[in-house]
Amino acid sequence: MVELPWKEAPADTTPQPQRGNRGGTVLGPRNLPLERENPDLMASPDTDAGTIPNLKFSYGTARNRLGTGGWAREITERELPVATTLAGVNMRLNRGGYRELHYHKEAEWGLMLAGKARVTALDPQGRDFIDDVQAGDIWNFPAGVPHSIQGLEDDGCEFLLVFDDGSFSENETFLISDWLAHTPRHILAKNFGVPAAKFDNLPKDVEHSRWIFSGAVPGPIEDERVPSPLGQSPVKYTHHLMEQKPIKAAGGEVRIVDSTNFPAASTIAAAIVVVEPGRLRELHWHSNNDEWQYFIRGKARMTVFASGGKARTFDYSAGDVGYVPFGMGHYLENIGDEPLVFLEAFKSSQFADFSANQWLALSPHDMVKAHLNVDDETIAALSKTKPLVV
Repeated sequence: MVELPWKEAPADTTPQPQRGNRGGTVLGPRNLPLERENPDLMASPDTDAGTIPNLKFSYGTARNRLGTGGWAREITERELPVATTLAGVNMRLNRGGYRELHYHKEAEWGLMLAGKARVTALDPQGRDFIDDVQAGDIWNFPAGVPHSIQGLEDDGCEFLLVFDDGSFSENETFLISDWLAHTPRHILAKNFGVPAAKFDNLPKDVEHSRWIFSGAVPGPIEDERVPSPLGQSPVKYTHHLMEQKPIKAAGGEVRIVDSTNFPAASTIAAAIVVVEPGRLRELHWHSNNDEWQYFIRGKARMTVFASGGKARTFDYSAGDVGYVPFGMGHYLENIGDEPLVFLEAFKSSQFADFSANQWLALSPHDMVKAHLNVDDETIAALSKTKPLVV
């Protein structure tokens, strides 16, 4: 018998595409680490049916662009084609590392994951803004607002950026060094009122010398602030989300941030959700837009219902991005042994969702029983269920 080069002894934890008396084992080549991360794709639940687009992409399989001051990797509609409303960038800045002065056509919503950073911006009236942010803080820079980010302290920082256009690319932002490098020197001289020779040392290889580049850690904000003739901006571009009181529920908690409590974020609404082991982010749907998800901690299972008898189940871990198209019903279950923490974000000025629990609990009881063939005990349980996390 010929020994095939891809054959290997099965392990006890090897998933197989089998449920009950259906399916069979895998005999050919396989990627076991990937299959172990996606057991509900390997053997879909019996309730899954029909065809639904892929709703998952991991930053672990995204191209990572490196700079002298850190790195960045993005997940846009090119990586996850269904994600047309929002795109995300995971970025790291080393100690003193700059995300250089830039702006873009899309709004930028940021969540600090680790470390500390300094952010600067200029509002449309020409007033400056500067603040230091740490893990759990967020920021929002509307489209066209120039800004920068710099890593602080010993180990810099890491953060997530969300943009209000699925086709956004981190590689297509408007960089100050790129702009000046592509403007004739005599025009720069005329514009800034200095001899053209002053610009002889502009970065010539912008691709590799700027964008994310190394720098010195700045001093205290007041020492670094440049006096503005128009004064400091009254617009608050940062928000201390973890200082916000969470909405508590039986199975976890939720912090919601949108234009009602963070006015600078007029195009992106979001929530940080914590689900305890074995509990659920309940059956629900959103009435305002698609949902873009980023998984920060733990393991989750999500089944998405697309109407017309179609449903599909996905498994997620920290560093994954999920997506739920507009209106589709879904839940998220914590299938790990630690709290599940994830971000849900929307291209909207306000956070909005509808709960299946509330829908049924607040509908006439006889109507619900007639629809679902359930008894009085089930109706009573529905009426007691708390929203958001159960």
